[in-house]
Amino acid sequence: MKDNKMKAMVAKGYGSPEVFSLESVSKPRPGKKEVLVKIYTSSATTADTMMRTGKPFFARFMLGLRKPKHPIPGTGFAGVVEEVGSEVTNYATGDRVFGETTTGFSTNAEYVAVPENGVIVPVPETMSFIEAASFCDGPVTSYNFLKEIGEIRKGQEILVIGASGSLGTAAIQLAKYFGAVVTGVCSTRNVGLVKSLGADKVIDYTREDYATKEDRYDIVYDTIGKSSFQKVRNILKPEGQYLSPVLQIRLLWQMIRTSKSGGKKAKFAATGLKNDDELRTMLKRVVDIFMEGKLKMTIDRQYPLEKLAEAHRYIDTGRKKGNVVISNS
Repeated sequence: MKDNKMKAMVAKGYGSPEVFSLESVSKPRPGKKEVLVKIYTSSATTADTMMRTGKPFFARFMLGLRKPKHPIPGTGFAGVVEEVGSEVTNYATGDRVFGETTTGFSTNAEYVAVPENGVIVPVPETMSFIEAASFCDGPVTSYNFLKEIGEIRKGQEILVIGASGSLGTAAIQLAKYFGAVVTGVCSTRNVGLVKSLGADKVIDYTREDYATKEDRYDIVYDTIGKSSFQKVRNILKPEGQYLSPVLQIRLLWQMIRTSKSGGKKAKFAATGLKNDDELRTMLKRVVDIFMEGKLKMTIDRQYPLEKLAEAHRYIDTGRKKGNVVISNS
């Protein structure tokens, strides 16, 4: 393949995983303050599958009305700096780096160009590229919701819905790190995993309904958007919060309504829309927690780049445990 070309998965429109095709496209060139990263691993996330479908429809005003503005999917990446722009001072050729392109997408490919002051940091010696690829999904998002939005405190009672997914496995560990008492909600087959991550209690949703139990929580973190503020309202403490990263009109309405009064709150935020400095700071913080041995990545499956559609089909089943990684090696 010519040096000015690379392999990338391209989405021609919105829809099923079949919208993806492996193509030869122009290899990006780094700007003066950018680095060109040769991608070893990238992420495939639940959020990616939602953006692939273009649903909810109003999200297309940001993503592109009729087709994605950025046809190459993926946001998380890990790899090696291959080239640096003329004004880059933070990185050099050969540096191991990882990070997130946020609304720029484009990481399910062989190369990506990112700003040196973007969401990019060095890969710690004790972290593999496989672990690094998804670090900005579960750990950073859950850190944002628990620490920045929920203002989690030691001794609080936390319920994590979707505890075995990317956000959930990170949330269990982070909540324990911050000193909370944590209950995870998952299916029967994932009870062992959630317990192993440090959950104090586990509710098997196939056998009992967490919304009808007598326990009360300071934070209900719904990582998968399967519940609602109305459903969990009765299990929230008087000043409790329902937090979810899944964009829904219903949640936005509940957020507006509850923001105007005291008491229980519904909160949504798009972590990926924070500015690069904020995201990089949070990324560095969760890396520190990883280095302390208090946060580990759960890797479910790995797929080669050309099988991205298969990875999305698997994520669509709702049975993903932790993270799915796309490999270029």
